[in-house]
Amino acid sequence: MAFRHFALVSLAASTALTAPWGLDGYAAAPVAKVKNGTIEGVHSDVHGQDFFLGVPFAQPPVGPLRFRVPQSLNASFPGGTWDAKEYSAACYGYGSDQWPYPSLSEDCLYLNVVRPAGYEDEKLPVAYWIHGGGLYQGSGIDQRYNLTWMVKRSVDMGKPIIGVSINYRLSMWGFLTGEEMVETGNANLGLRDQRLGMHWVQENIEAFGGDVSKVTIFGESAGALSVGMHLTAYGGRDDKLFRGAVCQSGNPINYGSFNYSTADFANASSQLGCSGQSSSQETLDCLRAIPAETLNTWINSTAVASFFRWKPIIDHDFIQGKTSVQLEKGEFVHVPLIDGANSDEGTAFGIKPMNTSSQFLATLQNLPNPVALTPSQASAVLSAYPANLTYGAVPTALPPSYMPTDPALGPASRRSDAYYGDVAMIAPRRKTCRLWAAAGLPTFCYRFNTIPHGVPPEVGTTHFQEVAFVFDNTIGGGYGYPNVSEKPFEGEPQGYFDLAAVMSGAWVGFVAEGRPGDWWPEYGDGVNWVFDANVTGLGYEERDDWRAEGIELIGSWDEDVFER
Repeated sequence: MAFRHFALVSLAASTALTAPWGLDGYAAAPVAKVKNGTIEGVHSDVHGQDFFLGVPFAQPPVGPLRFRVPQSLNASFPGGTWDAKEYSAACYGYGSDQWPYPSLSEDCLYLNVVRPAGYEDEKLPVAYWIHGGGLYQGSGIDQRYNLTWMVKRSVDMGKPIIGVSINYRLSMWGFLTGEEMVETGNANLGLRDQRLGMHWVQENIEAFGGDVSKVTIFGESAGALSVGMHLTAYGGRDDKLFRGAVCQSGNPINYGSFNYSTADFANASSQLGCSGQSSSQETLDCLRAIPAETLNTWINSTAVASFFRWKPIIDHDFIQGKTSVQLEKGEFVHVPLIDGANSDEGTAFGIKPMNTSSQFLATLQNLPNPVALTPSQASAVLSAYPANLTYGAVPTALPPSYMPTDPALGPASRRSDAYYGDVAMIAPRRKTCRLWAAAGLPTFCYRFNTIPHGVPPEVGTTHFQEVAFVFDNTIGGGYGYPNVSEKPFEGEPQGYFDLAAVMSGAWVGFVAEGRPGDWWPEYGDGVNWVFDANVTGLGYEERDDWRAEGIELIGSWDEDVFER
């Protein structure tokens, strides 16, 4: 399944980003002594924080290490000190998330640490951020994910935390598929990059004042899918890398196949001049010898982008099988969980335009989104998502009219969007919440229901829109990239700013204490918290039973249809 941002927004930045937003007033450079030497960062008097930017957590995955499981650092820093005052390059990626950050490289396995100053000798909880972007774009240097404001919120709350953000390999670089990758133990490389970063945190974060026993992983979209994969990795083995997890519009259950075409590796190798080798290892060695820019240009070509699907796969190692089955069996890391989705996820995932019921029926049977359904299955969807689906069938921030007038959307788009949003995000979220709570674990589930500035009403509270609120990014850092989107808080009422404080504070509370706040009820027998800037108190409880017929239909198919 493709995970993507609807409103991909960023602020143009220079090739070398030196520090997070509004940084001035420097003091003596902070240092942290880690296993490989001394890391020298930069201090901000303005924010009262220390930044360690572009810190390596793996050997560069270049040359013989391309398309190989990431390797731990095995040498001291040159001269004994690593200068961590500028962001690294982003990993090669393919989409508008990369546009404002033109410094792209294969040598990209670096992370960033943001800590409140003055806590170096304490042990603070750690928030470990995994960015989204469909596993083909995005980076830890994206300023929409600047951890400065969340860390500031934590200090203001008296619950200081440390923030970590990472890069990981994307697209073909990180998710090359094929039996050859499974045979050589090199599948799911991007997920393994993330995992090695967690091990680095366990080995080194105490040098920054972090507590290795209080790490929480969190992510959005493909980042949340990644969090889910770490919760189920190696059959649900608990490697004590984290004590809590947050999934924002992505889950350990994914209603899309983790199977793959066995022809992709052969076709790619042939097009790149590496066919005819006598073994998988020799073919990989040939691919590793291709100049990075040549490979990058090939991956970025339209023909390649439309033909190949680089993605996580069942390799019987990192991903050992169908994750929905694992969750049913209780084979996952048993930690507290926040899991949520946005009211109108489907406006980002539905097929446009969708004009008629017959077109909807045909689309369900012909497009692998996530899979093509049989005629009887498609008919069942039309019954569960009727043409007269009315306002109130799902709580939503969308306007009451269920007949879009924009021809680019089509009059049948609402029912189509409802189905595709449920398949992509909402149905797996509901099932994950139920299974987590049934295991007796602290489970906090939410629906985000606020439309940021610049998002059209007919699009509603679509995918990605909660991110600025979670990061308390009320200044719009990283937003407002020309011709893409607007700053999410610009011109909005005070309630938007208050909601950002509430949401970022809830995430901080969860990282610091394992609970987001006493006002947020545990999921129990099915209660969401709804985040809404337009109501008194900025939110309310709801029964998580809306659109039951369609979501239960999807849930009944998860193993046999969507993960086949």
